[in-house]
Amino acid sequence: MTEATQTADEGTSLAVPAKSSNRGPGGKLDLRALGRVELAAFVAELGEKPFRAKQMFRWMHQRGVRSLDEMTDLSKSFRARLEEVAEISSTEVSAVEVSKDGTRKYALRTGRGQIVEAVFIPDASAEGRNTLCISSQVGCALDCQFCLTAALGLIRNLTAGEIAEQLLRVREDLKEAGEERNINNLVMMGMGEPLQNYDALVRAIDMLSAEDGGAISARRMTVSTSGLVPRIPRLGKDTKVNLAVSLNATTDEVRDQIMPINKRWNIAQLLGACRDFPMPERRRITFEYVLLAGVNDTEDDARRLVRLLHDLPAKVNLIPFNEHPYSPFSRPSDRAIARFQRIVIDRGLSAFVRTPRGDDISAACGQLGVAVEGSKRTALPIVAS
Repeated sequence: MTEATQTADEGTSLAVPAKSSNRGPGGKLDLRALGRVELAAFVAELGEKPFRAKQMFRWMHQRGVRSLDEMTDLSKSFRARLEEVAEISSTEVSAVEVSKDGTRKYALRTGRGQIVEAVFIPDASAEGRNTLCISSQVGCALDCQFCLTAALGLIRNLTAGEIAEQLLRVREDLKEAGEERNINNLVMMGMGEPLQNYDALVRAIDMLSAEDGGAISARRMTVSTSGLVPRIPRLGKDTKVNLAVSLNATTDEVRDQIMPINKRWNIAQLLGACRDFPMPERRRITFEYVLLAGVNDTEDDARRLVRLLHDLPAKVNLIPFNEHPYSPFSRPSDRAIARFQRIVIDRGLSAFVRTPRGDDISAACGQLGVAVEGSKRTALPIVAS
């Protein structure tokens, strides 16, 4: 059973998950799920001074404590009062797979027993842009036909704390593994549609960017969406993150087939929302384009793509399809990929072919949601709450 429900959003109707409860696995208030404003209000209700909320926030989102007892600069009496009404949910690393290219895929078990995945992608260049790809939901409801996560369906939204905690636990693992690499780039491109879990996403961005939290600038974060049109401009107003849009087709006919969300908001509406996204100078929207052999990889597609994006501050990430057993599509030939890229570039649009990272451990784009048992890969076991 999922948390999906029919709700109204800015004059539209869409089956979206209801807000995740701020209750932890034990039924008490989950302090890690609370944003800074909510945490301050909770502390005030208890009659404590405001700095207590700041102390608690730092313990949870910078130091990663798993229990109230670890908050040693809080008095024992205050901790005892907290124990009566609140708890701190915790996500644990259940398994780590390491790719031949150094990519690390994490299976993280939430306090409620479900598994979500995060992927650490190291950068060997001098710039050292080490990236962590994190998840926003357990599974996904949008049913994109090329994405393995869609095969899981949607179980529930992650709380803000569960989204942000992925950074903490991966940092801990890297340190324990002797991988002294600084994570300085975050992408919300893991399991789930981030904008479908909007409130928790925005709170998590604050947790991840706060100096006494994850301490990663929002400008080093990218949120990817499949096209929840009403929430795209809102994201730009509420945060300073970068925007990535999973486009993947140049006609509504094709996009309807591979991305059912297009039947609700078509390409023209999607690009209109992108034009309304507040963009600082010299920054661009990334349009992700998964290349599917014989579906969206023709020369006509390449030319149409340029026409669609000509008036937007845009760059294109071409993603050759990462094959998996839950999809009928196949990867185009290297020649077809190079031809598509050349047409786009020759017409004045920046286009980059994304090199698959971690595809040997099912960690590449569109492959999250696979468990490994020996040499056999199967869909992740999901525990409904």
